[in-house]
Amino acid sequence: MAPTSALYGSSPDVSRRILDDIEHQFSLDKDDLIRITSQFLEDFKLGLSEYNHPMAMIPTFVTGVPDGTETGTFLALDLGGTNLRVCEVELLGNQEFVLRQQKYKVSEALKTGEATTLFDYLADSVDAFLTEFASAVPASPTAEQANPFASPSLNDLPDPTVPLGLTFSFPVEQTALNRGKVLTWTKGFAAKNAIGNDVVQLLQDAFDRKHLHVRCVALVNDTVGALLSRAYTSGGCVLGSIFGTGTNGAFVERVENIRKLGDSPARQKGGYMVVNTEWGAFNNTRTVLPTTPYDNKVDRESINPRLQAFEKFISGMYLGEITRNVLLSLIDAAPKPLLFNGRSSKQLNTHYGLDTAVMSEVEEAWEVGRTPIVPINHDTPKEKAAPNGVVVDTASDVPNWQSAHFTDVDALSSEDIARLERIRSVIIQRLDIDAENVSLRDAAIVRWASSLVANRAAKLSGCAVAAVLVQTERAKLGGGFATDEPRISIGVDGSLIQHYPNFNARLRESLRELVGLEVEKKVDIGLAKDGSGVGAALCALQATKQGH
Repeated sequence: MAPTSALYGSSPDVSRRILDDIEHQFSLDKDDLIRITSQFLEDFKLGLSEYNHPMAMIPTFVTGVPDGTETGTFLALDLGGTNLRVCEVELLGNQEFVLRQQKYKVSEALKTGEATTLFDYLADSVDAFLTEFASAVPASPTAEQANPFASPSLNDLPDPTVPLGLTFSFPVEQTALNRGKVLTWTKGFAAKNAIGNDVVQLLQDAFDRKHLHVRCVALVNDTVGALLSRAYTSGGCVLGSIFGTGTNGAFVERVENIRKLGDSPARQKGGYMVVNTEWGAFNNTRTVLPTTPYDNKVDRESINPRLQAFEKFISGMYLGEITRNVLLSLIDAAPKPLLFNGRSSKQLNTHYGLDTAVMSEVEEAWEVGRTPIVPINHDTPKEKAAPNGVVVDTASDVPNWQSAHFTDVDALSSEDIARLERIRSVIIQRLDIDAENVSLRDAAIVRWASSLVANRAAKLSGCAVAAVLVQTERAKLGGGFATDEPRISIGVDGSLIQHYPNFNARLRESLRELVGLEVEKKVDIGLAKDGSGVGAALCALQATKQGH
């Protein structure tokens, strides 16, 4: 850990030096961000050229994205845990859709029994949904469309089948839009005789056994789904990204750049294809990521040491644990503790005992009323009001998140004292620290530590977004260049980007440093609505366009 246990002095200056040292370890200046983003671009290139790299850059065989004019009715099946979800998505052709959905329980017996039994249950659930909840007849396009990529009428297909997209949240080796072999089960699933088989065929065989007029036409990753969902509601999208419990991104790439496809028909055809980056595994060697002792401890004690490095720096699953490690180092400082009078609690002593949600509460208590919030865009373009706060016009609109910690409580305003009182209450309640051991200075330190960790996560997230903008020739690293496009649409999903105070503002600050104000102002960061449901249905739409 940081040098907090070999100091034989307890003056304010010594305390300040310890906190300064920790802050320095978490700080990222512009040169750091550029170096990290440059490595992102190198790893993009490597992953697009060869297989079997941590940054996998998986071709999805999705060769187009919707623009919101498409119409039709499509099904989605989302399997990824205790429940499965069946959705019907009716596309209205005006960047709007109607969603009907129903959840079905997956029992332990189904998770561990024969694969045919599990997939028969999936087919039965789709059958039950169609019978009880879905509209009876697939919707046809409402008007002739000039869009060459417009959805065909489902009634014009060779047989009256309903296209379905499958979101399958387990490792697969995807070889086509509608083909992918199951590599392994996770999340408590262990269905027999599934590994090595094509998951789409397993599902289709079950549909056929039940004589259902449903055709599984697409296998979908949730990040790809986020991209497609945002594309439909905003009229186009470059990047779909998840910033939540985990992180990943998928973007639209020129097929000619996906050199590992060789001379395959997909590459010969040219055009564009969505690539699933799997960027959670960026820089597993940690050559450029700003690793601290607190991060090393998180990695060493994780279930996958030395893997998913980037994810461990920026995703909600790990931020609370990093912060817990920082706080414990201050509690354990010697000869005099620097936090909570040296007292801890069961929560703080427990692995993953400090949830990222507690950090969010602490930061919210400090930030509410202090600075303008920069929310992500939840609206479709025609619903947006101009001053929606999505675009930050000047750098001065975002405060200096990396400003030095302040622990001189006596120098604070009465408003800030009130904020620290709220944070003190959160600490006492959420971390179960005795009230007599939580001072306002302690509250200030907890806020500082939370902000340090979250700020670094958001800035690193900005590196990933910037790398995609540079890779797709919409920006140049360092700024000074802007695409002719009036707007660059990015779809996001996940608890951090949606709910963590000012995560989006911090990400945008990083993006502005990397690609310049001119490009950053054009970036429209909007919520991708239900990527695993709506996105899967939209992938089924793309499959019908591509002739599947």
